[in-house]
Amino acid sequence: MELTNLTAISPVDGRYRKQVAHLDEYFSEYALMKYRVIVEIEYFLFLADKKFFKLNAKARLQLRKVAEDFSLDDAQQIKDIERITNHDVKAVEYFLKQQLDKAGAADAKEWIHFGLTSQDINNTSIPLSWKNCMEHDYLPMLINLQNNLFQLASKWKDISMLARTHGQPASPTKLGKEVMVYVERLENQVQLFSYIPYAAKFGGATGNFNAHKIAFPKKDWITLGNEFVENVLGLQRMQFTTQIEHYDNLAAHFDTIKRINNILIDLCRDIWTYISMDYFKQKVKKGEVGSSAMPHKVNPIDFENAEGNFGVANAMLEHISGKLPVSRLQRDLTDSTVLRNLGVPVAHTLIAIKSLEKGLEKLVLNEAKLKEDLENNWAVVAEAIQTILRRENYPNPYEALKDLTRGKTSITKADIHNFIASLKVNAEIKKELKSITPHNYTGINPAY
Repeated sequence: MELTNLTAISPVDGRYRKQVAHLDEYFSEYALMKYRVIVEIEYFLFLADKKFFKLNAKARLQLRKVAEDFSLDDAQQIKDIERITNHDVKAVEYFLKQQLDKAGAADAKEWIHFGLTSQDINNTSIPLSWKNCMEHDYLPMLINLQNNLFQLASKWKDISMLARTHGQPASPTKLGKEVMVYVERLENQVQLFSYIPYAAKFGGATGNFNAHKIAFPKKDWITLGNEFVENVLGLQRMQFTTQIEHYDNLAAHFDTIKRINNILIDLCRDIWTYISMDYFKQKVKKGEVGSSAMPHKVNPIDFENAEGNFGVANAMLEHISGKLPVSRLQRDLTDSTVLRNLGVPVAHTLIAIKSLEKGLEKLVLNEAKLKEDLENNWAVVAEAIQTILRRENYPNPYEALKDLTRGKTSITKADIHNFIASLKVNAEIKKELKSITPHNYTGINPAY
C-alpha cells in the first residue's frame, strides 16, 4: 500500500501526523541532509573568510542560496548520489561540489569538507537541528503550558479544597496552590534545561585535527575550530573527543525532558482523579461521544492520551540517553542508528502536551462538590485544635483528639464543637478553636 496517514505504521506519521508534521524540518531524512548542507557550507565559507583560498562572489551567493532554499528536490539529488557512493555524508560533499561547478568555482571544490570526517558534520548538524527544535518548538510549548497552569492557579487561588495524603482526608489546601506546585516544578526544570549546553564535536577523524595540522602546521586549529562551532554555528565545541561527540550533554537534555514528562504524568493523574471525584466537570462538544455504550459519560480522554504519549516518549528517551554516551573505543555505528530516532520521543512529547492543554481547556470547576467534601470532613481540623492546645500547654492534646477522631466513620461540626466545650480551657481559647473550619484551615502560601 502507498504510505498515507491511514497506512503509516507509526502513529506519529499516521493518526497524529497533523499535530507534529512540522517536526520534519528538524528530524526527517530531508532535515538531516539540510543541516549537513548548512554545516558544510558554513565551514567552507569560514575557510574562505580565513583566507585559506579565494572564492568569487557568484560562488558565495550560490552556496548561500542552496543553504537558505534547500528543497526536497535538492535532497533527492543527494539521495541519488548516495545510491552510488553508499555514503550519506560523502553524497552531500559531492552535491556541493556540483553547486561550485555551476557557479564557476571548480578550483575551490576540494575545500568542501576539508580535513573533516563524517562525524564532524553529523555531530554539528544534529545538535544544531536539536537546538532549533528545542528553542523554536519544545521550550515555547512547555512555557506556554506553564503559563496556562499559572492562569488556572491564579483563577483558583481562593478555592478551598480537601487535601488527601495516602488517599485519605488531610489538612485542607487551596486548589490554586496545588496547581502552583506544577508551575514551580516546570519552572525549575526549564531552568535546569537552560544550563545544559548544545555540545558538538569538530576535530577531524579522531578528534585531534590530524589532517588539519599536517596540512597547515602553523595554524591554530583549536582556536579556529572553537570559533567556527561557537561563533558561526552557535554550539559549544567539546575540546577532547573521540571520533564522535560523547553525547553526555545531549543525554542530559533527554533526561530533563523525561523528568518534565514525569511531572506532567503526575499532573495528568491528579486531574484525572479530581475529575473522578467530581471536583471538575468537563465541557462537552456537540457531536462527540464519551462512551460507545454509556451515553452519559464524558471520559477524561485527553489526560489519558497525554499520559500514554508521555510514557512512550520516556521509554525511548530512557534508551537513547543510556545508549548514546556508550561507544566502543573511538566509535561504533550504534550512535548513528539511535540518533535517527530523536524526533520520535519529541513527537510523542508534543502530542502529549497538546492533549494535556486540550484537557485543561475543558475543565469546569464544581465548587459545590469541593465545599461538600470539606463539610463532610470536620475531622481534619483536629490537627489545628491539638496544635493550639499544645501551645496552651494542655495535657496530652494529641491523644485526646486521636480518641475522638481516629477510625471514626463520620465526625461532624457538632462533634468537634462538643469536644471543644468539654475542654478545660478559658472561653477565649474555646472561641478561637470554634472559629476553625475545614473551609478556612488552609494555611499560607507565598504570593503569586
